[in-house]
This record gives sequence, structure tokens and C-alpha cells, in this order.
Amino acid sequence: MRLREILSKIRGLIRIVLEAIPFILIGVIASSIIQSFVTEKMLQKILPKHAFLAMLPAMLVGAIFPVCECAIIPIVRRLIKKGLPNHIGIVFMLTVPILNPIVFIATYFAFQNNSYLLYGRMGLACAVAFIVGSFVYVFFKNKDILKISLPIEGSHFSNLERNRFSKILKHAGDEFFDTGKYLLIGALCASLFQTFLDRNLLISIGTNEVTAPTVMMGFAYVLSLCSEADAFVAASFNNTFTIGSLLAFLVMGPMLDIKNTIMLCAYFRVKFVVPFILVTCVSIYFLSRLFEWIFF
Repeated sequence: MRLREILSKIRGLIRIVLEAIPFILIGVIASSIIQSFVTEKMLQKILPKHAFLAMLPAMLVGAIFPVCECAIIPIVRRLIKKGLPNHIGIVFMLTVPILNPIVFIATYFAFQNNSYLLYGRMGLACAVAFIVGSFVYVFFKNKDILKISLPIEGSHFSNLERNRFSKILKHAGDEFFDTGKYLLIGALCASLFQTFLDRNLLISIGTNEVTAPTVMMGFAYVLSLCSEADAFVAASFNNTFTIGSLLAFLVMGPMLDIKNTIMLCAYFRVKFVVPFILVTCVSIYFLSRLFEWIFF
């Protein structure tokens, strides 16, 4: 029995890491391109001046940017360092893992007979991001929320390295190994939870309309699935859990899980991460219940 548990932990760890690595690579390459090509002036030109209107383009970018929650944190960190307002970066971080086309297609195939969950997932993600973004704007508008000082452009490279492509590759490699260590720690924690979690107990307490969203949010958090795969896991509970709890699962996982919590704590100040997590969780819970109350 102990050997089975050990093998199960190893399989879970390998699965989570293999799922995440391609998207981590996408994220660090995008981050490196941002470092080399995006300037603060460019960001100021494309963003609306109004603080709340500026959150709308950040949401829409997710529809054309196929990056999951594993890879979005280094991108957002880089954008904030480049001058992107804190609240816009957070909106971008919350919506991209859900609104991107790969996740939309995966959710469509997982819930072909339930369009409420497909469009509810997208709509709830935007609503949660707007609430959290507004919170960050009010309380962290002009504060430095980054924990680790990023190297300024050029500090990683000698003066002889003038080729931007070489800089992008070198920077991507540095950031991949920096981000990867936190991914491994988070994946190990997630695999342990998956091994010892009693699903029968989960189902017995998850059928209650009040507690079910909380249970499924916790389930999404500890499983730490990539957003491209979580819809199929949620579909397996389609006849057991309430619509609101399934929706909470589908929104919670891409926004917060063990992996990206560890990355958040590594890259952002704890004084920001704690209230950010609390506001995000409360928003997901009440909005998912509101959705179920309105439509069902």
C-alpha cells in the first residue's frame, strides 16, 4: 500500500510538471520579448487614461493570448516592472488563463450540453477580475508590490551582446530556471494532496449549496491543474455537484492554486499577496452563488 502511494505521488508530480512546462516556456519567452521590445511609453500609449476603463483591454487580451496560470506570473511581473499599473497587471493575470482560446475550446468540449458553464466561466472570470482589479487600484495604486527586484535591461548581458535575439534566449533561460524551482515545489505539494484526498468524503459534503462552492474551490486549489485540462475534471462531477460549485472550481483553479501561490509569494510582497488571495476567493464564492441563484 505504501509503495502504491509513493508511485501515485510520483505520477502526480510528473503529470503536473509535464502539463505546466510548455506553458512556462511560453511565458518566459513572452516575458523576455517584453523585456527587450516593450517600453513604458508604449504601454502608456495603448492603455486608456481612465483607470477602470483600462481594465477592459487587459481582459480582452486574454482572448488572443494562449498562456495558462503557470506562465502568466513572470509576464505580469515583467509588465509591472516596465510601468504597467498594478491593477491592470493583476486583471491581466487573472483573466488570461481563462479567456484564452485554448481554454475556451477545452471547456466547450467538456461541457457540450451545458453552455451555462462555458459562458458562465468566461463572464465570472471578467467580473472577479474587475472586482479584484478595483481593489488593487484603491489600496495598492502607487505601491511597489513586487518583492524581488528584477535586473534592469542589459545587466545580464555583456556589452558585446547586442543581438536582441541572443538577449531574449539568455533572459528566457534565466527566468525559466528561476520560475521552474517554484513550479516544482508547488507541483510536489499538489501531488501530495491528490494522493491523500478522500473523494468520497469530498462528494458527501460537496452537495450542500452553501458549502459546495467552498469545497470545489479548495479542490481546484490543491489539484493545481492547468486551465487547459481542468474542465474535463470538473465535467466528471457534473451530476454530483451544483452548477455554482462547478463554476467556482473552473474559475478558482486558473486564478489561484498551490503552484502560482508559491510563485506569487516569491515574486510579490506578502502584504499584497494575502489580501489579494482573500479578495479573489471571496469574490469567486459569492459571484458563483449569485450566478446559480439567477440562472437556476
